[in-house]
This record gives sequence, structure tokens and C-alpha cells, in this order.
Amino acid sequence: MTDIKKSGNFLVSKEELEKQTEYSELVKTVISSRFSTENPKAFVHTYGCQGNVSDGERIKGMLEEMGYEFTDDVSQADLVLYNTCAIREHAEDRVFGNIGALKQYKKAKPHMIIALCGCMMQQQHIADRIYKSFPYVNLLFGTHVIHKLPELLYRVLCTKKRVFDITDSDGVIAEGLPVHRDGRFKAWLPIMYGCNNFCSYCIVPYVRGRERSRDFDTIVNEAKHLVAQGYKEITLLGQNVNSYNRDKGSEYNFPALLRAINAIEGDFIIRFMTSHPKDCTTELLDTMAQCDKVAKHLHLPVQSGNDKVLEEMNRKYTREKYLSLIRYAYKLMPELSITSDIIVGFPGEQYDEFKDTLSLIDEVKYTSLYTFIFSPRKGTKAYSMPDPVSREEKGRWFKELTDLQEQIAGRRTAGMKDKVYRVLCEEKAKAEGVLSGRTEGNIIIEFCGNENLIGSFVNVKVTECRTWIVRGEMC
Repeated sequence: MTDIKKSGNFLVSKEELEKQTEYSELVKTVISSRFSTENPKAFVHTYGCQGNVSDGERIKGMLEEMGYEFTDDVSQADLVLYNTCAIREHAEDRVFGNIGALKQYKKAKPHMIIALCGCMMQQQHIADRIYKSFPYVNLLFGTHVIHKLPELLYRVLCTKKRVFDITDSDGVIAEGLPVHRDGRFKAWLPIMYGCNNFCSYCIVPYVRGRERSRDFDTIVNEAKHLVAQGYKEITLLGQNVNSYNRDKGSEYNFPALLRAINAIEGDFIIRFMTSHPKDCTTELLDTMAQCDKVAKHLHLPVQSGNDKVLEEMNRKYTREKYLSLIRYAYKLMPELSITSDIIVGFPGEQYDEFKDTLSLIDEVKYTSLYTFIFSPRKGTKAYSMPDPVSREEKGRWFKELTDLQEQIAGRRTAGMKDKVYRVLCEEKAKAEGVLSGRTEGNIIIEFCGNENLIGSFVNVKVTECRTWIVRGEMC
């Protein structure tokens, strides 16, 4: 196998993609002969991050080209595909539970194909467990061979044998895959894949491969196409968007990409995630402040407020480095909304060290937090670290943190009253005649309005503030 990392050639060849197109036509021929009255139905469910959701849209795009229609009812499906996540143990447990539940559907519908893919399946011990414990699973493939779905599915259909492919590599980029977008006005736009950071608790570099950036002009042209199609929100995706194009040594870095997309004519907003603090620069923050279409919302995961814990996590920045970025960002953009990720109870963390996280949260005044109790991931360095603090004790710390953040969030939303915000209207709320959208700072706001406003920008004046959402009226 070619050493992709050394060669720097991450792109899947034109010949390989053409071969998959041929397999797509072969699958279409096979299923049309087996389903003569109507197209077969596929149920596709994605777990985990936005990157996984974006992968799921490409999987659905390939299935659509092969002749499948989509259903939200598993019992009606001829193909069930779970696109899985490996970040936390709870996510894996849910997947195993749902795979077990498919046994009854397979029994009632023997021709049903059950397929599993995603980060969880890229791990050898998971693939081995699926093979031994779930014999009714027909197809399993990892993150590096998504583009080969037509070939893999054809093999299942024609041989009626189980097909497992978790090819290990530094990762690939497959351009030109069809996309079945789930949203009609919000779009995911991957700019890079993989990760080089190897945080001691994280499995992502092992299942997603090394950092590899998509071509600058290809991304900008895709953004132009999305705007021309009427998309109002484009979210740029990468495990660490701040290191975009460093693998190529290119001068066209992430701030340059933001400026290029910001220059596209049209009424739309640009978001991005995730931004790693060790690579966050004043240039990026200056660019955010200067670009009118870039949302004034920064998701900057800190994980811990204690330097010793950060070092054990292999995060490669200090508390002070992180806070200096926050202070500079607030100086440029006083209304900036900042969100973050926190891990509670990292192996060896003591309560006094955890309190440093609380003090950091109190200083930054986050809009919201994604908080998790440490979840050991097999294959990572942290998996074998001594962890003497009980789950019950970590639960008490967790509550202390969430109580603090709830107070901060309540004070922050209270400060929004009587102010007017530009809101992208996203969906109907639970109450009759009420719509829901998000501010530029990613705060949910509800207001009365006609559902034909969904997918458009409106100005809303805040009249009522709650901890996590606000209510208002159009003006």
C-alpha cells in the first residue's frame, strides 16, 4: 500500500472514482431487477458530530444514485445503515443497542441489508465484536473507504456474503461524490479531514487519519454553488479548522479562506467548527471581526482550566494562553458569543484542579458549554492512566459546573432584553404559530410568525429571557 503520509497524495484517483460510478450503475441494475414495482427504501441514521452528518449526506447521495429512496421507518427499509460515532462510551452503547434491535426486522424481512460505518467501525476490536456477535450484519466499512460504498454494496448483493472493510490508512479525500443534503437552507462544507493532535483522551486521529486539506479553490467554488442554490448558512467543517492547509505548506490559510468566502455575493452567514486553541491566532480573530458574513460566534474547546491537566491531555496550550485569546477576541468583538467543551474528571484530576476550570468558566462567561464526564477510549493514552476518583464524585463536580454555567447563561440572556437581533428562521416551534431560529451568536430565539418565513433572515426584538432560549417579536 502506498505510504500516503509520506507521499502527500491524499486524493482518490479519477480512475478509482470512475470505477465506483460503474459499480453504482451495476447496483442500480441489480436492485431494479429485484424490486420491479418500486424503488427500494434506505433508512440512514447518523450519530455524532457535524463531520459525521456531512459524511452521511454523501452516503445518502451515493445511495440515491444507486436507485434507493429514503424512509424514516426502519420497518419499511430494504437497507438500514448506521453511521456511527466513537467519541464516548455512551454513543457506542446506543449503537450496540440499536443493532441488537434490528434482529427482529431482519427476521421479518430476510432480504434487508444491514450496514454499519463511521468512526466506531474503524476500530478493529469493534469490528471483531460485530462479526462475532451480530451475524445478521451484512456490511461494515470504516472511515477511509466511504467512497467505495457502491463496490462494497455490489459485493453484498451479488455474493450474499458478509463484507467487512476497515482498511487502515492515513486517510483520503474523495472529491466529487454526490451529496443528498438534509437541509434546504443550511449546509455543511468540509474543508479538511483528520487530526494530528493526538489529545490523550481522543480516538479521532486513530479512526479519521492525519490532517488533509481540500483544495482552496474547490472549497470556494462549492461555497459559491451553495449560495447560488439559496443556502443561507454555510458551516465550514474540520477537526481543527485553524490548521487548514498547513499539511500543504500553503499561504492560503484558514483566515484567507474565510475572507474568500466572505467576498462571495449574496445574503448568507458563515460558521465554522472546530477551532483548536493551540492554533487559534490573532489573525483569525481579526478576520472574524472584519468579515461581515462570518458569525460572531467562536466555539473554542478548552477542556480544562488547569495547566497540569491540560498537559496530561496533550492540549499544547496553557490556561493563560487560552485566556489571552479570549480577552483579545472580546476586545475586538464585545458581543462575541463563545462556547466550549469541558471534560470533568480526567484521570488523576483533583478537586483543586477542577476548581481552576470553574474559575476559568466564571472569567470567560461562556454562552453555553458542552460538558462531559471523562469517558475512556480504548487505544488512547488516557485509557490506561490511573483514575482514582469515583464516578459519583465526578458527578458532584459535574453538577457544580453545570449549576455555575446555568447562572452565567441566565445572566447573559437577561442582557439581551429589548435588543434587536438578526435571526435565521429555522423551524416551527412547539407552540402554534411560533417559529424558532438562532441568532448570529447561536442562541435560540422564538417568535410569532408565518411558517413561510422559514429559511429567511428576520429581525427580532427580545421581549422575554430564559436561561437557554429567549423569546421576542419581529420588528
